[in-house]
Amino acid sequence: MKLVPTAIRDVVIVEPAVFADDRGWFMESYHQPRFDAALRELGLPVPRPFVQDNHSCSKAGVLRGLHYQLPPHAQGKLVRVVKGAAYDVAVDIRRGSPTFGRWIGVELNADNRRQLWIPEGFAHAFLALEDDTHFLYKTTAVYAKACERSIRWDDPAIGIAWPLPQGVAAPRVAPKDAAAPRLADADLFG
Repeated sequence: MKLVPTAIRDVVIVEPAVFADDRGWFMESYHQPRFDAALRELGLPVPRPFVQDNHSCSKAGVLRGLHYQLPPHAQGKLVRVVKGAAYDVAVDIRRGSPTFGRWIGVELNADNRRQLWIPEGFAHAFLALEDDTHFLYKTTAVYAKACERSIRWDDPAIGIAWPLPQGVAAPRVAPKDAAAPRLADADLFG
């Protein structure tokens, strides 16, 4: 496993070691001691244990997010795509952070097998780039409706450049995501 830093120090790309031969391939999708050691090597904190796994399936052009949970149920997320492709985004929503309001976007797909580590204090979203995109999340806290929050996916103050799939004029979002507040009006960390 290799952790690749991004422009936002706390968010990292996880590149697994893949062992392939004429039969197919094998990889460890998660190994806690290696993950924790790799984070420490980068000077990053080790997350709380993962306690919930989620799996979603989306059609091309479906955008889910920007979602997060407030303390005491804040979630760190380790995310990946096992079928299809998605453009995955993390937005720093920690007041006082030097990267507050900045975002990172990474393509995750079944071929590159990359994962993204998104610690607590970040809003998360993804745009499915292909039909039948299967997205997996490991989270450090269980879902808690009372702590659930969201920010508008198209907030100009954040300015995410969503790469719409060919033939898609606008992302398809849930009504709650379309009605989400902008960053300036959202409940945030800190």
